[in-house]
Amino acid sequence: MLKSQRLAVLPIDSYQLDSELSIVDHHEYKGEYDALTFGAWSCHVLANGSGTDSDITFRPHGDRLTVTELGRQLPNTMSLVTDHFSLDRLQWVRIFSLRDGGMAPHVDFLEFEEPGTRLQVPLRTSEESVHSENDIVYHARRGEVWKIHTTDPHSVGSTSGTARLSLCLDFSDAEEPVAIRGDVPMTDPVRIMERPEPTEVELEELLDSCRQLTPATMRSGFRRFAEFHFKRHVHAREMFDWYVEAARRAGDDEMVKKAQAYRTYCIEKRSQGETFEW
Repeated sequence: MLKSQRLAVLPIDSYQLDSELSIVDHHEYKGEYDALTFGAWSCHVLANGSGTDSDITFRPHGDRLTVTELGRQLPNTMSLVTDHFSLDRLQWVRIFSLRDGGMAPHVDFLEFEEPGTRLQVPLRTSEESVHSENDIVYHARRGEVWKIHTTDPHSVGSTSGTARLSLCLDFSDAEEPVAIRGDVPMTDPVRIMERPEPTEVELEELLDSCRQLTPATMRSGFRRFAEFHFKRHVHAREMFDWYVEAARRAGDDEMVKKAQAYRTYCIEKRSQGETFEW
C-alpha cells in the first residue's frame, strides 16, 4: 500500500510560471547531494532560514523563513506557496530539478531526532518522471500536492530530456496536518505505474554488470541498480542487497565494504553533516 498521500490539487494554471521555471533551468547548483543523485539532478532554494540561495543543505531550524535572491526572482512561484499554505511551520522552499537521471533509494531525516513533513508539488512534469516508495512506483501530476512518506526507502527517476521541476516544501512537525487553502477537486485517480516482475536472466545480468567494477566506477555502477526498480516490480531495499552481491563478484573486499557503507548511509543510519565519499 502506498504510504505517501496525495493531499490536494492546486489551480496551478492560474499562475504564470513558464518564464520563472526557465530561470530555475539556468540557476547554478553546486552538487551538495551528488552522493545520492545520478544524471542531471539539482536543488534550488527559494526560501530558508538564512535567506541565502547557496545554503541548500537541509536541516531543521528555528529561524524566520526568509526569501532568497532566487525566490525574489520567482514571485509567481512564491505566490503559489503563500496563497495555498500557511508559513507558520514552513522552513524550506526549494525546487528540485531532474533530467535523465534520478536518486538512489533513500530515507530522509535519519540525521535528526524528529522528522518533519515534506510536501512536493510538480510544476513541470511528464509520465516519464516517477516517484518510488518501497516496491511501488507512481506518477505525481502537475499541480498535485503530495505528502511524501520519507521514512521508508523512496526515490525519484526520469528518462525525460526536459527537466522535471518539483516544488518541495518542508514543514516542522511530522504529526500536525498541513492546511491547504484554495485547492480544486481531485478528479483523476492516483497514477500507479505497473511494472513486470524481473526475470532470472535480468537479475543475473544486473548482478554481473559489476564484474569490471573499480573504485572509480562504483558511483556510476550503482546507477543501473537505482534505475532497475523503476522498470521492474522489486523493492527499493533490494537494490542495495544486489549491489553488495555485485561488488562481491568484482572480487574486491574494499568495494564490498563501500557498497555496504552506502546502504547504511542511504537507508539505515547517518549523522548530521555526514557526507558519503565514493
